[in-house]
Amino acid sequence: MDVPPAIGEAPPHPSLTSQRGLDWFVFFVANVQTGFGPFISVYLTSAAWTQVDIGVVLSIGSLVALLGQMPGGAIVDAVPSERLVAAIAVAIVGGSALLFATWPIYIAVLGGSVLHAAASCVLGPAMAAISLGLVGHGGLSERFGRNARFAAIGNGIAAAAMGACGYWLSNRAVFFVTAVLLVPALVALAFIRTSEVDPERAHGGPPEQPPQRPLSSLWQPGRLRPLLVFSGSFMLFQLANSAMLPLMGSVLTMRSSRWASVLIAACIVVPQLLVALISPWIGRNAQHVGRRPLLLLGFAVLPIRGVLFAVIHDPNVLVLVQLLDGVSGAVFGVLVPLVVADVTRRTGHFNLALGIAGTAIGVGAALSTTLAGYVSDHFGSETAFLVLAVIAAAGLACIWSMMPETRPNDGRTSRGAALATP
Repeated sequence: MDVPPAIGEAPPHPSLTSQRGLDWFVFFVANVQTGFGPFISVYLTSAAWTQVDIGVVLSIGSLVALLGQMPGGAIVDAVPSERLVAAIAVAIVGGSALLFATWPIYIAVLGGSVLHAAASCVLGPAMAAISLGLVGHGGLSERFGRNARFAAIGNGIAAAAMGACGYWLSNRAVFFVTAVLLVPALVALAFIRTSEVDPERAHGGPPEQPPQRPLSSLWQPGRLRPLLVFSGSFMLFQLANSAMLPLMGSVLTMRSSRWASVLIAACIVVPQLLVALISPWIGRNAQHVGRRPLLLLGFAVLPIRGVLFAVIHDPNVLVLVQLLDGVSGAVFGVLVPLVVADVTRRTGHFNLALGIAGTAIGVGAALSTTLAGYVSDHFGSETAFLVLAVIAAAGLACIWSMMPETRPNDGRTSRGAALATP
């Protein structure tokens, strides 16, 4: 489906101040979000929580995050100021960290987990919307490449710093640090100039025009089909991907219990370094060679990774294989919001569509560990890795056979999301 050209749509020229403000906002948000990773389980275990109670709290938070994807995107599409939404979401995340740190009783931790999950459903789309409103579709691929780089650096630094805080101070200190980090995040957000973030362009609509956002524009077959193919393929990808590292952690523990923690830390940090290194390159090439070749690359490395995990037994080599996760992380950190922006161009429903894709991704992630655990318990870890590789190959096949190229015809800004067949 061809969308009429964006006549008169001048490319935006955001200031260096706003660009740097967004860079550092993404960096500090990654810092803040890192505190809600594995550190929650460590902290609650040290506070004498049972594994059942920890599992219930984490499961409820995950369910809220899953159900909140589409409403979160719709909220961001509806509000006039993405910066305000982002600021409120960051403040809620910081407040959730304080709840964890100061009041580690069941009802408070459960409330903090729910608040954090709900805020995150809004925060991700808000950052994507600010990026789109700031640079427009023409500069979006490189902008998402920069976002992915700063997020990866933020994740790596925060994981190391919070691990050190937990070791030298206390596990509770991690959440105080998380709360404190919201201050530089809000300062960085303030450097993004409101006048440079076009509110209509931020929602995927025509810039500087009154809002006209009929939902039917998103349900047109030329837009809906690639969005559903994209989302379904990513559900398969996450169904295969989410369990690979935890399953590999169990394997490493059985093979080398003394070094398991160090090896798992390396498996987390090293791919993040690769993401930081190659994400801007991915962003530039998404504009030059198109989205589809890079999507195929990102999907192709996962079945390879699964097969290698099944057949390799040397723990040190397994860490090297985990580098492939950095390739996928860089590709999809850029391509997920970019392809959604292509498909929803001039509809005004960019963030709602991000929520649709996020819901599919969340479903795959939620089912992944259960599936892998069942197969591993009954048939062995090698079989589990091979099953995950087959699922990943199915996702690759879907992208190869059904996903069109979504880059605009001229590769820049003169046309809308022309969806050519592969």
